[in-house]
Amino acid sequence: MKSSMRIKQVTIFGASGKLGQALTQRFLDQGMSVRAVVHRTPLPIKHRKLSTVRADVTDRKKVKKAVAGSKSVICLATTKEDPETFFDVSIRGTFNILDECRACTSIKQVILAGGDAAVGIWFYPHPKPIGESHPLMAYPGYYAFSKVMEEVMANQYHIQYDLPTTILRMSWIFTDKDILNHLSLRNLNPAEKGHGWDDYLTAAHKKILARGENRIPILIDRNRRPYTRHIVHIDDVVQGFELALGNKKAIGQTYNISGKKAFRYDEAAAYLSKKTGIPTTQVQAKEYYSFEIDIRKAKRELGYKPKYDIFKIIDAALSEN
Repeated sequence: MKSSMRIKQVTIFGASGKLGQALTQRFLDQGMSVRAVVHRTPLPIKHRKLSTVRADVTDRKKVKKAVAGSKSVICLATTKEDPETFFDVSIRGTFNILDECRACTSIKQVILAGGDAAVGIWFYPHPKPIGESHPLMAYPGYYAFSKVMEEVMANQYHIQYDLPTTILRMSWIFTDKDILNHLSLRNLNPAEKGHGWDDYLTAAHKKILARGENRIPILIDRNRRPYTRHIVHIDDVVQGFELALGNKKAIGQTYNISGKKAFRYDEAAAYLSKKTGIPTTQVQAKEYYSFEIDIRKAKRELGYKPKYDIFKIIDAALSEN
């Protein structure tokens, strides 16, 4: 399935994040040389084929130095809902990386970590599974806006300068105990609106929390139907990057990287409740919309075979206890 460009070296911007660390370790395990570009957080990995570069993506000179001599570049550097930093890091930083890659004659491929926030998941109605050709339409917030701008820049650099770009548009990434934290009535103060339950707790819910108890939420919509949504386990994301890196078919393409299938909150809650003995409760959030991500293109062209559905994600999280 994979038409290889025989890439043996990769430079990873944002290498100290959870995905960056996972990719760094996987590529090192495969015998590749990895140049890990970090900002403030040190990378807790040691290896003879690993070199670490400390650089701020907003600093053009440091980006140039980090890119120099690279065969491939993976761009993971981003910020969330921070109006003070999102433009400089996510937009100017991505521009700096793309422009320096354009000037670097050794580059064979640039992979941008996109996100399904760029196609308006959760906030806008999507009656059909969302494919790669879906119009870009950020939901409210700085993060989703930045993901749209990053994709546009990467695609334009491919069109304008024939830069060999690939976009992997990922769903919300889960690892370790993330799903247990999400499926908890105590999931408050999320980094992004719509990921926690602060605005939806009833007086009965608040009493449960005040007693020191917990419940597993079944998130329901305006018509009291359980929501359906798509997420992805980090192991499946790593697989997507493995399949795309060095793959000639992936040049100039965008691929959705998501879980084996979408899940319903009532089914997930019932499964977790059976496993833990924690009761479920309905939490109504009226302003969102169910959605499903279409991953057929990644399956067909990359050979992508995600292993994790919601039940396997829950099982993996419980095994961490």
